[in-house]
Amino acid sequence: MSTRIEHDLIGDKEISNECYYGVQTARAVENFNITGVTLSGFTTFIESIARVKKAAALANYELNLLAENKKNAIVEACEQIIAGKFHDQFVVDMIQGGAGTSTNMNANEVIANIGLELLGHKKGEYKFLHPNNDVNLSQSTNDAYPTALRVALYEKLGELGESLSIIKKSFAKKALEFKDVIKMGRTQLQDAVPMTLEQEFRTYAVMIGEDIQRVHEARQLVREINMGATAIGTGINAHPDYAKTVEAKLQEVTGRPFVTAGDLIEATQDTGAYVQISGVLKRVATKMSKICNDLRLLSSGPRTGFCEINLPAMQPGSSIMPGKVNPVIPEVVNQVCFQVIGTDIAVTMACEAGQLQLNVFEPLIAYNLFNSINMMKNAFETLAYTCVDGITANKERCLELVLNSIGLVTALNPYLGYENSTIVAKEALETGKSVYDIVLERGMLAKEELDEIIKPENMIQPKNFGLSEKNKHL
Repeated sequence: MSTRIEHDLIGDKEISNECYYGVQTARAVENFNITGVTLSGFTTFIESIARVKKAAALANYELNLLAENKKNAIVEACEQIIAGKFHDQFVVDMIQGGAGTSTNMNANEVIANIGLELLGHKKGEYKFLHPNNDVNLSQSTNDAYPTALRVALYEKLGELGESLSIIKKSFAKKALEFKDVIKMGRTQLQDAVPMTLEQEFRTYAVMIGEDIQRVHEARQLVREINMGATAIGTGINAHPDYAKTVEAKLQEVTGRPFVTAGDLIEATQDTGAYVQISGVLKRVATKMSKICNDLRLLSSGPRTGFCEINLPAMQPGSSIMPGKVNPVIPEVVNQVCFQVIGTDIAVTMACEAGQLQLNVFEPLIAYNLFNSINMMKNAFETLAYTCVDGITANKERCLELVLNSIGLVTALNPYLGYENSTIVAKEALETGKSVYDIVLERGMLAKEELDEIIKPENMIQPKNFGLSEKNKHL
């Protein structure tokens, strides 16, 4: 295998000529054997870095800071990366020291060496196109890395919103299917009052709809970038017009409404947006986990549980109990949600731990936010397609539980009064008889009137009880 010698501050290093990355990337690979998860596992992030580098080259060219042939080479190299090529050359571990410098240099070296070949030169002949002097021109890791992170997060949050829309539609569709299924609502896991399965499932759709809006709001936070800040926000080594120029170029390259922060020193050190985004992810995970808890409980049984709904049977559930089928899809979504909730602590601590003009822990922030969003997106779509879409209702079972429930007496309270309703409830608890039968036995209501009262449409929504009707049987 042929090699080349590259040189940096530490000294010389032999690099395989098959590699498009260079010496600084090679050192980072040796230094950061941490997670085993490299940049190549996060394609949106790689493509976002390439978009930032492309925008920078276009801005530098427009400001007469970069020769046209170099600009063309950098732009073409970035476009190839954006198209999905050379992703295997992004080999640095996602978690690294140096505030993302190794990620930035991995990109600079790969882009430079692709560009060199486009210009007719060999890899490593940096006098013709340099990773730092040309690809990183007018930039620092401290503005290029967080800008790329925000570009990627903007896309990933958009994807998360789409996956939430999918699961919302699944619940909304299923709600319509269950509009005629009367069942018992429960509070504190005890019988409460009747409702429909439609109302229960529609509530899930509404809950998710609220979170879609929160994700959309969080997405707007990452529109603000700090390109032009260079090292700490003062813009040292950048052209006075660079920040606004690169802003326009990034909008052009991404087709997204990114804007330069009003105060670049503040924007370089402030990681508040990531805290809020992580909090929104925790909110979504918390609520989705609750929904999955409900699905598992409502489908529990099949003989000794609620058994009000049936989840699609996905796989055998036991190595020892024949016929057992587990709610594996809600279970896996629960676990994803637990992971996201726990990850929020890591993101919060990473944001808190910055000092002075820079937060050096953005690699951990990036790794965790990307992981959380990716897992949630996959989990929610899996929940929609392999679980919710196939749920069926046990209508007779639901009605049986309503008619046998002590909670039914609550619906009769406006007609019987609280004291009489308490007598009925007590007798039902002591004898095991149904509320329905006790009311008829005691002659409190005629059968036709009782049947009218307990019609689903009369128990699941507000009703105006006139004075004479309310006291009719008191």
